[in-house]
Amino acid sequence: MSNQRVLVVDDEVKMQRVLEIMLKRMGHQVVCAGNGHEALAALEQTPCDLIISDLRMPGMTGIELLQALRTQGNDVPVIIMTAYGTIESAVEAMKLGACEYIVRPFDVDALEITVKRILAAGTIRRQNDFLRSELDKGWGEFVGNSAAMQQVYELIRQVAPSKTTVLISGETGTGKELVARAIHRASPRAEALFVPINCAAIPHDILESELFGYAKGAFTGAVKERIGKFELADGGTLFLDELTEMPLALQAKLLRVLQENEIERLGSNRRIPIDIRIIAATNRDPRQAVSDGHLREDLYYRINVFNIALPPLRQRKSDIPALASSFLARLGNGRIDHGALEVLQHYDWPGNVRELQNVIERAAVLAQGAMITPAHLPREISEPPSSKTSAAPQFASLELNPAVDQLEEAMIRAALNQAGGNKTKAARLLEISERSLWYKLKKHQID
Repeated sequence: MSNQRVLVVDDEVKMQRVLEIMLKRMGHQVVCAGNGHEALAALEQTPCDLIISDLRMPGMTGIELLQALRTQGNDVPVIIMTAYGTIESAVEAMKLGACEYIVRPFDVDALEITVKRILAAGTIRRQNDFLRSELDKGWGEFVGNSAAMQQVYELIRQVAPSKTTVLISGETGTGKELVARAIHRASPRAEALFVPINCAAIPHDILESELFGYAKGAFTGAVKERIGKFELADGGTLFLDELTEMPLALQAKLLRVLQENEIERLGSNRRIPIDIRIIAATNRDPRQAVSDGHLREDLYYRINVFNIALPPLRQRKSDIPALASSFLARLGNGRIDHGALEVLQHYDWPGNVRELQNVIERAAVLAQGAMITPAHLPREISEPPSSKTSAAPQFASLELNPAVDQLEEAMIRAALNQAGGNKTKAARLLEISERSLWYKLKKHQID
């Protein structure tokens, strides 16, 4: 990875210059120091990705510098170089955590290979640390072959190969992050990191430092530098979930990043070039969010290059059996009867796929390995639609008298159901006499 910073520590100016030329030719930034004390002072101002230090220097040797760094908890990789190499000094350096011990004169090509290897290992270590933190999130694959989802798949296939910025909109629980991950996996950036951040889940005063990182001493508690999500995603994809919850002032900074492709850490004025793809998502209607003041209009036009609108689950109910089977397979219980599936397909799922997943998991716990039936489903889902008094009847025509009769019959049936068949209670619910209820039961031929 180019554009990383290397600190060269040597009391010989000529050697500083030789290493500086080599490292700059490799595409790295170079900071130079004449001894260990200067190196520590330089690191206070400008953290580096690698240190190449001479062993023997006035004031503080390379070994003493290495000891000081490890005492501070700084695990930056260090290459020790010397023209006076001994086995004892090499062993001591390696025990303290030096990556390499090189005797001068050195072969330039060999040193370049060593530098590349160490810097690449540092990048991989940071990526592994991040991926380790992602392991417990348990994302899955897309499930569903409905026409609505086929359109989504086609949009993913079309946009994935490009660097185009994508805005994904859809209700909570529709799988916006799954779409973002699918785009990343199908893109030329698939080998780099996919870095998600939920703008709604992080307090506003912390979100900026999470995105941009910060330098040591940038604010109270910043005892060491921290890399932000933008830098972590360099070469890969940054997913900004719930973008419309980001403070407007921070949206302005995001717009500048999109325009200039560089960032500055908090507390630092050093500009860091980045190469990332931005995918954003929101559960709001983006245009309405602009009107309501939740999304800057200029950012909306900059980020809404390619829009993917995800359908809610109620608009693709034919996918419910496949989704249920998929969730059960992950839980190790793949059995659900036809009646339970029918109940699931009659529910409107305001919480979308996420709600369905939770319901399936609950049912599997209750079933204890047996076949899942309607009895294992929550009451609000398994309750027949006809028993819900809030459900409005669909009228066969707009003629008033037949419509009134239809409504009257529906209300009587709902009252009887709520009263458990007790006609006295049903009459009270309807606020009519029992005699009137008996008449209407006969009229509508209700048993």
